[in-house]
Amino acid sequence: MNTLPPEAFAANRGQRAEAIGDPRLDWWRAAKFGLFIHWGLYAIPAGEWKGEAIPGIGEWIMHRARIPVAEYEPLAAQFNPVKFDAAEWVSLAKRAGQKYLVITSKHHDGFCLYKSDLTRYNMVDSTPFGRDILAELAAECARQGIRLGFYYSQTQDWHHPDGDGNDWDYDESKKDFGGYIENYVKPQVTELLTNYGPICLIWFDTPKGISEAQSRSLLDHVHQLQPDCLVCGRVGNALGDYASAGDNKIPSMAVDADWETPATINDTWGFKTDDHNWKSATDLVRKLVDIVSKGGNYLLNIGPTAEGIIPQPSVERLEAMGAWLDVNGEAIYGSKRGPIQGLPWCRTTRKPGHIYVHVFDWPADGTIRLPALDGPVTGAYLLGDPARTALPLSQQNDGLIIGGPAAAPDPVASVIVLTSE
Repeated sequence: MNTLPPEAFAANRGQRAEAIGDPRLDWWRAAKFGLFIHWGLYAIPAGEWKGEAIPGIGEWIMHRARIPVAEYEPLAAQFNPVKFDAAEWVSLAKRAGQKYLVITSKHHDGFCLYKSDLTRYNMVDSTPFGRDILAELAAECARQGIRLGFYYSQTQDWHHPDGDGNDWDYDESKKDFGGYIENYVKPQVTELLTNYGPICLIWFDTPKGISEAQSRSLLDHVHQLQPDCLVCGRVGNALGDYASAGDNKIPSMAVDADWETPATINDTWGFKTDDHNWKSATDLVRKLVDIVSKGGNYLLNIGPTAEGIIPQPSVERLEAMGAWLDVNGEAIYGSKRGPIQGLPWCRTTRKPGHIYVHVFDWPADGTIRLPALDGPVTGAYLLGDPARTALPLSQQNDGLIIGGPAAAPDPVASVIVLTSE
C-alpha cells in the first residue's frame, strides 16, 4: 500500500460531498469499523530475503529488494497455509465488532488468492494448498453475517509484464498498460464480482499514472456487474464512491464527505517477523472514536503468517476493541460526526436526540465541562451504566457542566450520553 498525498484526499472530499445521500452507502456509513487483511506470498519471506532484512512494509519486499520474477514466483510452490481457518478469521472480525472484511485478492506482487482463469499464478493452480481462499471466506462471511470486500491492485503488478512498477524485469517504455487494464484487470474484476456472491466493495489502490478514462471504466465496470458494490476512492482521479485517507492518516477536523482511514495495528500490512511495534488496544479504540467523531470509517489491518495464523497480538487487540464496543457500540455504529470538535481530551458523536461524549482524559474531580451546544440538553448518563442513573447537569450561557464520578468509569474512553428528548 501507499499513502495518498493530502491533496488527493482533499480532491476526493469535494466529489464525495455531492453524493453523500447515496443510499448504496447507508450500510457502510452505519458500519464504521472493518477488518483489512493483507495476505499473500510475501508472508513467506516475512521481511527477509537471502539472509538480509529488507526495510519497509512486508508486502513490498519484492519491490524493495528488486527481486526478479524468476526468483519470487517460486514462493508459490512453498505457500501451504495449513492453519488457515476461514471460520476463525470471520469470527475474529465479529468478536472485534467489525462489520465488513476486505482481503487482498491480488496485491502488487500479482499473486492471486483465488482461482483465476487469467493466470496460473494463483492459490489454486500454483500452491500445494490448492484451495480458493476467497471462496471459503465468502461462504463464512455469508454464514456469520459479515460483508465481504476485495482489495485489488489495479495499477501496480510486478509479475505481469504490462503492469506498473517492475522496471528491473521489464522495459517500462514497452509496456501496454492500456491492454493490461482491458485484457487482464477488468476480466479479473469480472471474476471477483461473478464468482463469490454479493461483494460489498472493491478496494483499488495506488492509482499512480492511471488515466481518468481508465479509472472511470473500472468504476463503471464494477457498477455494471454489481450495482451495489462500492468502489474505494483509490480507483484514482477523484472517482469512486467514497474517499480514502492516506495510510494511517486521520484528518485533523471533521470531513463533510464519506471517507475511510486504512490502518495497521503495528507498522506493516503484510506479516513481518521483526515488526513488534504493536499499538495498544487503548490507542486503537481512541483512533476508532476519533475517526468516527469526524465522520469516517476505520479499516484496521491484520497480516497473517504464511501458515495462516493471525498474530496473537493482533487477536488480543481486536478482541479488546470488541469488548469496548460491546458496552459502547451505540455511540459508534450508525452515528454521525459530533457537534463538538477540537477538544484534545474528548470526542463527540451523535444520533437523533443523543450526543455521545467520549472522554479520554477523565478530570480528577469528575466534573466534565463542555462548550455550549445548540439546543437544550435534558439529561445525562453514562452509556456503560445499565441503570442509566442521571448525572448532575447544569447549563450556563457559556457551556455545560456534568457531574461524574471521581474515577474514570472506563480507562479507555468513558462515554456520557446527553439527551435532548
